Amino acid sequence: MECKNCELRQRQYYCANCLRNHLRDFRLQTHHFSSDRNEHVARASRAFKSIESGRLLRAEIARADHSLDQIADSLAKVRRNCESKRDRLRTLRETLAQRRRTLNAARLLSPQSQTLTKESQELSVLSQTIARARSGLVQELVEVFHVVEVGGRPAVGGRPGARGEWTIGGLVLPVPGDVRRYPPDHINAVITHTIHFLGLLTFYLGIKLPFEVSWSCRRFGVGMPWIGAGRGSESWAKWTAKHPLNLTSNPSSTPSSPSSSPSRTPPASLADSEAPEQAPAHGQTQSFTTGLAMLLYNVCYLAHSQGVEIPLSQAGDALSNLWAVCCSGELGRRSHSTTPLLLPPTPPSFTLDFAQVLQATTASPTRAARIRPGRSAQDTGISRMRSERIVEEEDGWDVVELGGEEGFG
Repeated sequence: MECKNCELRQRQYYCANCLRNHLRDFRLQTHHFSSDRNEHVARASRAFKSIESGRLLRAEIARADHSLDQIADSLAKVRRNCESKRDRLRTLRETLAQRRRTLNAARLLSPQSQTLTKESQELSVLSQTIARARSGLVQELVEVFHVVEVGGRPAVGGRPGARGEWTIGGLVLPVPGDVRRYPPDHINAVITHTIHFLGLLTFYLGIKLPFEVSWSCRRFGVGMPWIGAGRGSESWAKWTAKHPLNLTSNPSSTPSSPSSSPSRTPPASLADSEAPEQAPAHGQTQSFTTGLAMLLYNVCYLAHSQGVEIPLSQAGDALSNLWAVCCSGELGRRSHSTTPLLLPPTPPSFTLDFAQVLQATTASPTRAARIRPGRSAQDTGISRMRSERIVEEEDGWDVVELGGEEGFG
């Protein structure tokens, strides 16, 4: 059908009376079904009351079964724990019995202190044997390199004696103040001998030095020696730059006029010794001086490790200090490789600072003239001028002024 107003097609239409009839029928059906439902519910309730006691009994039985299962699981767990504890107790009893047997056996042996004392005595004997072997090797090393003191005179008749010059392999190793009095070839040869002697000496004694020597050809003894700081945490460890232990002639020096002063003053600061690129000749000399100071510092530390204390005023006489090391009563007893072990270089007991050694090395390039009693200052000035003339006549070296009492020698 189609509505005349909205023209909507519907299957059927109901009027108000039809709707009222349908609603009345629905209410009657709902009331009837509600009555049936209530009747069925009442029947079910009456039937449920008859079996409620059985259901409650079955529920209690189920709850009891669940509790029994939990109790059985707990009991099994407790049994397992008891078994593990029994095993542990059995192990502890066996261990205790073993310890008792060990203790009874130990009571039958000699006391532990005696055993430790015996081992300590054996270690002490071994250390003494190693020290004697090292002493013998050092004595042979001194004979091979022929380290001796030549010249000098003893104190006779109240007159003070004079110290001679120390030589190695027949070559004199001067103090830093007298290096300019010798040709470069002589200095290179004697320093090379000293480096070899010091290297073998530290190898025999098992001593690690603060500054390490390397060679330009990367082979021991081949090429030009260089020296620089090794690993450490002290003040000397910052000098990591390599410095040569070799001198060459000064080809870039030009002859000075007679009116000009040929003297040259040393650097005012320690940093001047680390810039050899800025001044080829003067910088090379200063770099060599720094390397020589490192070598002297190694000798002083080696002496300290063998029980010989070298003051700063005597640090420049390297061969004399090495001779004192070789004659030390503590020679070979302490080392970095055998017991008793030494602390890594340098320990707090070694109070000598490398900056002091370097400053003393560069402060007084030549040996200071000593004023004898009864001589005037004018005579001293004349002798100083003569010494300057002697230095000026040597080839390849610059004339330097004599310093005061600072430095070595």
